[in-house]
Amino acid sequence: MRRLVATLALIAALGAAPAHAVNPDEILDDPALEDRARDISAGLRCMVCQNQSIDDSDAELARDLRVLVRDRLVAGDTNDEVIAYVVDRYGEFVLLRPTFSARNALLWGTPIIMLLLGGTAAFLFGRRHSRSRAGEALTAEEQARVAKILDEGERNDG
Repeated sequence: MRRLVATLALIAALGAAPAHAVNPDEILDDPALEDRARDISAGLRCMVCQNQSIDDSDAELARDLRVLVRDRLVAGDTNDEVIAYVVDRYGEFVLLRPTFSARNALLWGTPIIMLLLGGTAAFLFGRRHSRSRAGEALTAEEQARVAKILDEGERNDG
């Protein structure tokens, strides 16, 4: 029983480890360049899978991007230059962690701003509406009708 539990724990631990889809023919001979390539590709989104980095994806486009990153590094580009090249080519969506910009802040902040504006409008409308209803006095005719209804109710009860 103990051995079974240990085996299941090992299988669960191995299953939780990230699966790297880098093919042996893609790996660079220079370990320093390969480490840089892995660092860069871990931050780039697979445009097919969209929830995986290109390092973890088996998609053909992810493979092409991994090769592109390695080619740019071999050509002498810095990490920032490689990332800028890929972003220029595929757009900012390719980044798993987008850079902070006014456009992104507006994109993420708009729902919060709309919620605050809607809540403020509802509060002000409700406040104005309750004030206008509270300040109204009954007309003489309405007062007479209320009195008549109350009198009829008392006669029916007694």
